[in-house]
Amino acid sequence: MKIVVAIKQVPDRDAPVRIAADAKWIEERELQWAMNEPDAYALEEALQLKEKHGGEVIVLSAGPERVGSTIREALAKGADRAIHVVCDDLGALDALSVARLLAQAVKPENPDLVLTGLQSEDLGLGQTGVILAELLGLPHSTLILHVEKTDAGLKVKRELEEGWFQSIEMPLPAVLTMQSGGNKLRYATLMGIKRAKTKELRAVSAAELGVEAAPVVTLEQISAPKKQKSTQILGGSAKEAATALVEKLKTEARVL
Repeated sequence: MKIVVAIKQVPDRDAPVRIAADAKWIEERELQWAMNEPDAYALEEALQLKEKHGGEVIVLSAGPERVGSTIREALAKGADRAIHVVCDDLGALDALSVARLLAQAVKPENPDLVLTGLQSEDLGLGQTGVILAELLGLPHSTLILHVEKTDAGLKVKRELEEGWFQSIEMPLPAVLTMQSGGNKLRYATLMGIKRAKTKELRAVSAAELGVEAAPVVTLEQISAPKKQKSTQILGGSAKEAATALVEKLKTEARVL
């Protein structure tokens, strides 16, 4: 199987994030960067499919020069080669513009499967993967936890709400957006890091792809969430109060 995995570089979870002076985005200087977590699970799924069925895993990422470090991490984990769509103003683009860049980079590869993360940890829109599928004209599915290759194509496990799951069969080629937690992420080995330095990393610009990255949706302003405090007294017996608390944690706080 030839599998393309789209990954994104995002601010590290523990990095201190400050809003830029124009309030249109965050201040990127001195930030630590990391691979988007759902994309890391997409990469892991691709590597496991390759180990079971053979083939090739190609990493695809868009962004400025610093994205190269995240691409090299993916190569060190086992990807065979990579494509870097050089785009210095990625933060100013909407999901459609990014998907157009990725689609033009994917088409010449003619892959059997395209995997992306469900959403990015910085914007969390959850749109790029499904728009990419539409631009490629391929069947797609979202919230995928596990992928199984079959004689007819694929069998995938989707996560639904309230602990429910769905198994569906799909033809190939296809596009899937992966949910976090479906498998255990691997670490890059020392040998993998050494081999990554010799693997192909091809850089291509939007102009070379023939894409005019003009966003149709623009981000006007971002702001820190307002801090709010509230207190609720749950009446009734201890059992009734505990039941009400669990329900509020599920439906209102959404932490269970």
